[in-house]
Parts: sequence; C-alpha cells; structure tokens
Amino acid sequence: MTVNLETLKASLVIYGLDAIYAAVLLIVGWWLSGVAYRSVCRLLTLTHRVDALVTAFLASLARYATLVIVGIAVLQMFGIQTASLVAVLGATSLAIGLALQGTLSNLAAGVMLLIFRPFRIGHEVDVGGRAGTVNSLSLFMTELVGADNTQILLPNAAVWGQPILNHSAYPRTGDVKVSFPVPAGAPADAIANTVLRELRSDPRLDRRAQPAVHVSRVIDITHADRPVVELTVTAAVKPTDTDAVRQEVLDRVGRLVAEHSPSASAER
Repeated sequence: MTVNLETLKASLVIYGLDAIYAAVLLIVGWWLSGVAYRSVCRLLTLTHRVDALVTAFLASLARYATLVIVGIAVLQMFGIQTASLVAVLGATSLAIGLALQGTLSNLAAGVMLLIFRPFRIGHEVDVGGRAGTVNSLSLFMTELVGADNTQILLPNAAVWGQPILNHSAYPRTGDVKVSFPVPAGAPADAIANTVLRELRSDPRLDRRAQPAVHVSRVIDITHADRPVVELTVTAAVKPTDTDAVRQEVLDRVGRLVAEHSPSASAER
C-alpha cells in the first residue's frame, strides 16, 4: 500500500489546526465559564432579594452550562454531529444512569435543597454526623466549616437523606446563671435589689423572655449564729453576649458582697 505523503501532510495540517482551535476554544470556554459564574453572582447579589445559597447554586449551574456548550462546539469542530451524538447518548443512557446514579442523586438532592432550603449560608447545622457552619451549596456538594476551621464536604444526597438539625433557624437566647452566698438579712435584700436594678437596664437582655432577670433565694440555716442566703441570678441574654454578661454579673456581685461584708460595715 502506497502512502501519499502530500495527502498525509495536508491531513495532518488540517487536523492539527483543528486540534489547536479546539484547545483554544476549550481555554476560552473555561474562561467564559468563570465569567458566567462571576456575572451571575454579581447580578443576583445586586438585587438583594436572592438568598446567597440560591446565588451560589445558580452561578454554578451557569458555569457548567457554559462548559457543556463549549464541549458540544468542540465536538462539532471535529465533524461529530450533535444529532448522532444524542442518538448514541440515548442508546447508552441506561448504562450511564447506572454508572452515575450516585452523582445524579447528588444533583437531584442539590435541587431539592435549593427548593426547600432547610438551611442558609451562615447557619449552624448538624447533618450526617457532622457539625459546622454552612459555607456553600454546589450542584453535587455541600460545604461546611467546622468549629476548628476545617473544611467539611458532604455529598448532597447524604445531606438531603439525613435529619438536619439547624441551630440558626429560630432566634435563640443565652442563659446566664450565677449563684453566690451572702449574709442573710438586709445585705441579701440590698444585693438582690441592686443586681436586679442594674441588670434590668442592660440593653443586652432578651426582652422576649419572661422574666428577663430573676433572683431566687435559698436560706442556709446550718449556722444559726451566721445565717447565709444563697442568691441565684438568672438572666436571658443574646447568645453572643452570654460570657460577657456572666462576667459582669460576677464582678458586680463581688463588689456588692465586699461592700456589705461585716468588715466593711464596721469600717463605716
């Protein structure tokens, strides 16, 4: 068999140019997919009406759609007809579906999470035995940020198919509870009234809780000559202010106990 070098050379030149064009098209398509992702994010963010979770999902969808269009264009460049390609894909759809059932289930679960939105970006959730803050939702994965700032990637099917405990869905209150012994009698009443008055004016209290501040008394008569009252201060505050309010209550109580101690009374 004889080989026509001129024909072979011409074919190599043609297919070589096609390969170069295809590579350039793939690079441009990859760049365009990034542009589409950023454009959708920017457009939906400007509206201020679309949830960040929906924005990330739609932007990811636009990126993959752009890549699919570029892939079809590359196939057409090599003479592969899309009609025949669709026929081939239709004939092998069963095999592809079986092979990619896990991936397709993740995609379907991602759509369900987007529609029902059991959580939003920034919510603290427990799902699939993992706890963290929701960072993003893509077509196939849900990303959480753990307490130690670790990345947790969960398949959407695992998220949708598991009970979801959302700690941020409803407003929460923090509970401050401080107990301390004080001398019985007038000092106990004075300290309790002062703590109640100062705490009730604190803007960090959760006014929805009833009562927002409460002081209970338990009398210890073990020592009859020196009776003691155990005061317990309970306050409902915002969760982020729990530690700060607790420390302030301890400081106030320490100051008040020192002011009403027998030695301080004797000095006065």
